[in-house]
Amino acid sequence: MSITAGVDVGSSAVKAVIMSNENGSSKVLGKDFQRIRRRNAMEVARSTFDLALAQTDLKESDIEYIASTGEGDLVDFKTGHFYGMTTHARGAKYLYENSNTVADIGALHQRAIAIDEGGRVIKYKMTGQCASCSGQFVENIVRYLGVRVDEVGPLALEATNPQRISSVCAVLGETDVINMVSAQHPISDILMGILESIASRLTKLLSGIQAVSPVTLTGGLALNDGMVKAINTLMEEKKMDYEIRSHENSIYAGAIGASIWSDYRLKKLSK
Repeated sequence: MSITAGVDVGSSAVKAVIMSNENGSSKVLGKDFQRIRRRNAMEVARSTFDLALAQTDLKESDIEYIASTGEGDLVDFKTGHFYGMTTHARGAKYLYENSNTVADIGALHQRAIAIDEGGRVIKYKMTGQCASCSGQFVENIVRYLGVRVDEVGPLALEATNPQRISSVCAVLGETDVINMVSAQHPISDILMGILESIASRLTKLLSGIQAVSPVTLTGGLALNDGMVKAINTLMEEKKMDYEIRSHENSIYAGAIGASIWSDYRLKKLSK
């Protein structure tokens, strides 16, 4: 048996997991999530890892491999680093064994990733960083609207006439929202419109890789019920027949994948 850890440093949050691995089976022993906000990302990474470790009966010296992923290549206590797309792919396979496609809705971009039976990346497409189709864009808008991030999903579900944004540019997208507020559109319609705009870009990515169902959601918006509804709405509009799934640990997919790949690397090193 091996004990490994994964630390996923995103642009807005850090996720960490501690896992045991034995005979091809892995189990999460501890996990933690913290938003970075205006703090030092590497200090948040250390704190998040420590909090995840505190949920176990282990010491840091018991962990045989600590892997960073995402923007975590500067984590000073890591053993090694794995590319974010490969960790989300393997993490999605852990969440749902029959996952064929990953839809990662992150803070800076979206990615549609086709994966094989072993959780390896076959092909992918992703949005650019300057886009009104990201988790960071949603966070910026909710500050302007005066609502909390955890209110986005419930409020969006109350929408009766969603107001989608037209621009792929984040700056112009914010202008669209300002105009919607000036026109006195309800906040719920604005929020669902934003989520549907994000979903529209995601469906294009899925089409671009000829995605195969089922599709597992990962990233910060994966647990947003409004986001899931928006994706299903766009799927219906475009007559796309995909099973869209989210998991309670979807936001930890990158960290989980990094931890599992750590076990694989340990086995390779032992040989």
